[in-house]
Amino acid sequence: MNIMQLITALTPILAVFLFLVVFRLPSSKAMPISFITTALLAIFIWRMDFTRVAAATIEGLIIAVSILWIVFGAILLLNTLSLSGAMNTIRNGFTNITPDKRIQAIIIAWLFGSFIEGAAGFGTPAAIAAPILVALGFPPLAAVVTALVADSSAVTFGAVGTPILVGINQGLQEGASLAPQVAEFIGPVPFENLLKETAETAVTIDLFIGTFIPLIIVALLTRFFGKNKSWREGLEVWKFALVAGFSFTIPAYFAAHLLGPDFPSLIGGLIGLVIIIPITKKGWFIPKNTWDFHGNDTNDLVEDLAEAKQMSLLRAWVPYILVAVLLVLTRLKVLPIKAWLQSVKIGMTDILGTGISSKFEPFYLPGTIFILVVLITIFVHGMNKVIVKKTFHTSLLTLGGSAIALGTAVPMVRIFINSGVNGADLMSMPMELASLISNGVGGAWPIVAPLIGALGSFISGSATFSNMMFALFQFSVAEQIAVNPINILSAQVLGANAGNMVCVLNVVAAASVVGLVGKEGTIIRYTLGPMLFYVLMSGLLTHIVTYFL
Repeated sequence: MNIMQLITALTPILAVFLFLVVFRLPSSKAMPISFITTALLAIFIWRMDFTRVAAATIEGLIIAVSILWIVFGAILLLNTLSLSGAMNTIRNGFTNITPDKRIQAIIIAWLFGSFIEGAAGFGTPAAIAAPILVALGFPPLAAVVTALVADSSAVTFGAVGTPILVGINQGLQEGASLAPQVAEFIGPVPFENLLKETAETAVTIDLFIGTFIPLIIVALLTRFFGKNKSWREGLEVWKFALVAGFSFTIPAYFAAHLLGPDFPSLIGGLIGLVIIIPITKKGWFIPKNTWDFHGNDTNDLVEDLAEAKQMSLLRAWVPYILVAVLLVLTRLKVLPIKAWLQSVKIGMTDILGTGISSKFEPFYLPGTIFILVVLITIFVHGMNKVIVKKTFHTSLLTLGGSAIALGTAVPMVRIFINSGVNGADLMSMPMELASLISNGVGGAWPIVAPLIGALGSFISGSATFSNMMFALFQFSVAEQIAVNPINILSAQVLGANAGNMVCVLNVVAAASVVGLVGKEGTIIRYTLGPMLFYVLMSGLLTHIVTYFL
């Protein structure tokens, strides 16, 4: 590669960083500019045929539609619960469990947030958890930081395993089939086995990282947002924090090994809540002193709680219970439901004669289940036509910016990945970068790999995008340094979930719902430390697993 070709290969990273982070453009502008820049350089410098760039773009649009369907379903469900009064009831339920803000943070941001991540993903947990925390008396900045840091481990399997089942899956493909080196590595073994092994390795490593996130959360709260600016006040709840950590990571571990990448976060969050809420009510592992913030004023969200439509806690939770049950039933291989739903496919084969193909299964996507649950909720919660119309209208409007961002970000990634066919006698962009970087880093790559995943999430706004962008890159480096690619893919996955803490799009979304627009830089300064901890630990543990186990 010459210097211009190197710049071209780095364009999907550099362009997004420049336009989104440095120039602070909204994603609806930054992503289209980045896509156009990547496409033009791919044609004129990488010498990709225009038809192939167009085919990769169409492929990306098809994938983006499938992701937008999930996002729309998640947004619609959230808005439905908000306007039906269910969210207010859920908030009241959390308030009655414990007055200690440290414990509330763990239950709501870590466990409830992980459950939401497992069911919906795509930044939804922070957007839900942060307003709940503010409603309970948390300062808005503390609420957002807590929600973002907590939304980490669960991201590995967010939105019913999308970061692995879509991100790693699509990232290891070139055109209509697996990349040649991936196909050679797995041989006759089904590709699904590689995805499952990646999930199992990632969740095993995360037992020694994610378990400590609740303790980090409460330490940050008491040190930076408490009256006494004390680390000690947070560390006082170390017993409860570790129990809460294991209450998620251990069920997630078994779910990954027994059921695959679909359910670990959803099941881990749900079982964690079932374990921790009774423990909290009994006062086990909780210090006698109750901790609270100093000098908080009552805010509008707290006032909303008093005005909330009265609804039983069980009735309020029915939609989330239905989501969990339906997702499980439609993913079990022993039932015929999965095959029925997967029998309907939408997409294109051999796009523009390039061999690039892309299809998705609309009825199998989680978005369809979310929408089905919304329709059931309308009747269960007794919503009138005016409220229902407002719910759908608001959700569609919210989707507008995401549609532009996703509709250009995913095609950009697909051009990056499908660049192996070109007139410059070069490998694909991720392959060339893999060759260049691995020669410099060599055997220390397992330590570096998570940082690449985190960078991808930070820039692209999604762990799924990060995995899609860098999976083949990571796989190629692993082969070049002769280590197990599954370990490196696991490091990529863990790094991508850590990057979720500082992901610009998630930070902007969470800040917007609690009135902190313009404070994104401040938020990232608080979440950067936990993110670096997660990345460093992931790298060190991957290094140990790769070379010593």
